[in-house]
Amino acid sequence: MTTGGDTFLDTNVLLRATLPAMPLHREAADLVSAQRTRGDVLWISRQVIREYIAVVTRPQTFLTPLSATEVIAQIQTFERLFIVADDTAQVTAHLLALLREHSTGGKQIHDANIVATMLAYGISTLLTQNVDDMQRFTGKITIVPLHTVRS
Repeated sequence: MTTGGDTFLDTNVLLRATLPAMPLHREAADLVSAQRTRGDVLWISRQVIREYIAVVTRPQTFLTPLSATEVIAQIQTFERLFIVADDTAQVTAHLLALLREHSTGGKQIHDANIVATMLAYGISTLLTQNVDDMQRFTGKITIVPLHTVRS
């Protein structure tokens, strides 16, 4: 399933699309490739970059941590492949509005901030595997779930 227009990649899709050891790697890579082929403008944010670095630099059963050199090279590639949204006062304003409208707290703030970033930059579509937590925002964004993609 593809959408068209401006599309935001959640950290979980970016990780899966770029790390062959991750579950659903092929599905995520195919989804991102299909969006790009359609001419979609693909976005990530500084938050997504930080979350990506946090995951790839810690030991996991399926992944050996990347070195600083590898991480830096990967982030520089992302900056060439995607438009990177900065955290701005407008993003914070949208985040606060979302907090007023939706019961959100703890780690869910990261999800709300992704939606706030999308709203601030006029991005309509989110590619994510985290559908359950993002569901509360469906009136504001379109969610394309990774798990519906078949290779």
